[in-house]
Amino acid sequence: MALTPSSDSRLHVLQAVEDGWAAFCRAPWAFLLFEALSALILLPFAALAAVGGARLASVNEVMAVHPTGAWAALIVGVIGYVIIALWTVVGLTRGAWLSLEGRKPCFADFTRWDRPASARLLGSGILLAIVIAVAGAIATLIGAGLGKLNEALSVIPMIVVAIFYIWLLVTQKFLIQVSLLGTANPTKTIGSGVNVVNPSWWLVLWLGIIEGVVHTIGGLFSYGGLLVVVPLVLCISTAAFRQLFGAEDRTGLIG
Repeated sequence: MALTPSSDSRLHVLQAVEDGWAAFCRAPWAFLLFEALSALILLPFAALAAVGGARLASVNEVMAVHPTGAWAALIVGVIGYVIIALWTVVGLTRGAWLSLEGRKPCFADFTRWDRPASARLLGSGILLAIVIAVAGAIATLIGAGLGKLNEALSVIPMIVVAIFYIWLLVTQKFLIQVSLLGTANPTKTIGSGVNVVNPSWWLVLWLGIIEGVVHTIGGLFSYGGLLVVVPLVLCISTAAFRQLFGAEDRTGLIG
């Protein structure tokens, strides 16, 4: 069953920012070391995928690579990248949750592999991608049909689907936390986001804008800034999630 908003669920954006900052500051080196470790492991897989994709796209610099090797590199690179990315997100979310509960997470809390949690997160991400793709396909088909009547009408479905995308992405702001901590059923994540976030949609949008500003500031300091910003923003999002969805680990992620 999809999660529903509780009677006292209310988002306090500035409080979420303060709580997220305090959570990050509780164990900054653990967050940063784990993120640096995951980045080092990700790089070879990203390079494999890039080389394989470039060869299949007939980029001159990598034409010496055999097509079979290119396919193998692309497949291994993508699979490895996805697995390590899931491991990273799960570990950072677990660390953020522990910090928000007033505990200081140790490095082992970040590195512990949780296959069910990773599978839930992957399933939720795929489901969201399917919803976005289907909505886009429907808008394209309707636009093509209207375009035969009047070319100006073909723009209307694109505008409608753009508005839908903005609404949907805001309601799925906590997709990571809902997948890992809110529900054990990936098919319920999107419905849970809509049910709980919709009453506070504008506040969640405001939170997203603030997090975007934080990302921009971090980007000004190149990779070092982004290394700090990613776990910080995840802590802020998790703090906001706890306000709206409750501070209960419903899936046993912390376990």
